[in-house]
Amino acid sequence: MKIDIAETKQIMGERAAALGAERLREALRRDGKAAIVLATGASQFEMLAALVTEPEVDWGRVTAFHLDEYVGLPATHPASFRRYMRERFVERLPTPIGAFHYIDGEADPAAEIARLSDLVRRTPLAVGFVGIGENGHLAFNDPPADFETEEPYLLVTLDDASRRQQLGEGWFPSIESVPREAISMSIRQILSADTIVCTVPDQRKAEAVRAAVAGPVTAEVPASVLQRHPRCHLFLDRASASLLSSAAAS
Repeated sequence: MKIDIAETKQIMGERAAALGAERLREALRRDGKAAIVLATGASQFEMLAALVTEPEVDWGRVTAFHLDEYVGLPATHPASFRRYMRERFVERLPTPIGAFHYIDGEADPAAEIARLSDLVRRTPLAVGFVGIGENGHLAFNDPPADFETEEPYLLVTLDDASRRQQLGEGWFPSIESVPREAISMSIRQILSADTIVCTVPDQRKAEAVRAAVAGPVTAEVPASVLQRHPRCHLFLDRASASLLSSAAAS
């Protein structure tokens, strides 16, 4: 795992987007097409804002997936990840994207998981843009995460810490309104991406970053599995990196 610590969230996002876009351009040159998966949440604001301005990316040859979506939440809800992806990524691209396979949280979960799993099995991922949750989750794989399943997408139950994070970020008016289930890309499917760009700002993520980087690989800290990926790049700001030792950060 390579770690990049930036002075500000803005610089962090720009660096993460630059690396991800370069890997995407390489895949397009090599294969003629490429696929990516994108995370949502407040941690991705700066990265996505920079990614849509990256030059010389032929978005018409790119297929995109997103990591997760709440079960039962309409696409018009402020917390909907479909809405987030449209407003913060798809509608800001300079040219139309080739395809974006949204997770429909209002569909029958089993049918939607089967549909998405079939699509992503046939679409190797060039770049995975991810984040780390306050409880160490990767996508909505809360602890203890399933490191073994080979199913690309899963129906998961959100733990209380994960639901409190969504409330704290301002997506919901009360903890009771935060859904308890979601469809999430699995750990193994995330790790299948050729390159992983992990962007994690803010002091509230510092303990999760420390555990993911400096601790053992364990299902109790799902993001720790990123230590096993040969091309994982972790982008932090000073706040999120504040609990890392100099040795861990080098």
